[in-house]
Amino acid sequence: MDHKAKKIVDTTQAPAAIGVYSQAIRVGDTVYMSGQIPLVPKTMQLIEGDFNAQAFQMFDNLQAVAEAAGGALSQIVKMNIYVTDMEQFPALNEIMSRYFNPPYPARAVVGVAQLPKGAMVEAEAIMVIDSYFPE
Repeated sequence: MDHKAKKIVDTTQAPAAIGVYSQAIRVGDTVYMSGQIPLVPKTMQLIEGDFNAQAFQMFDNLQAVAEAAGGALSQIVKMNIYVTDMEQFPALNEIMSRYFNPPYPARAVVGVAQLPKGAMVEAEAIMVIDSYFPE
């Protein structure tokens, strides 16, 4: 792959990477978005509150990365969401419906024992910036 075709996506509107990774990588019209947890970008601390507060912050962070890459949440084609409590599945669906309209992206929700920084939820995504997907 020509490294000139690979673009690092970086924005202060989402949390800085807390490890050896980039917020996202854009290759052509495809953007591979790293996992976002509910850190407040300015403080790099988990947002205070319950699962709902964390889910809203996580989607806000994902949206900031999508926009920094030149896209929008509506252009996400695949998401993987990780939760530490599968009982939160209905709440996650309700909150996600505030950020996405049909056609929804393909998605997996996976229950995990632990997430970075003690987060209750994390999401990663693949976005395709193409005129086919309405913004």
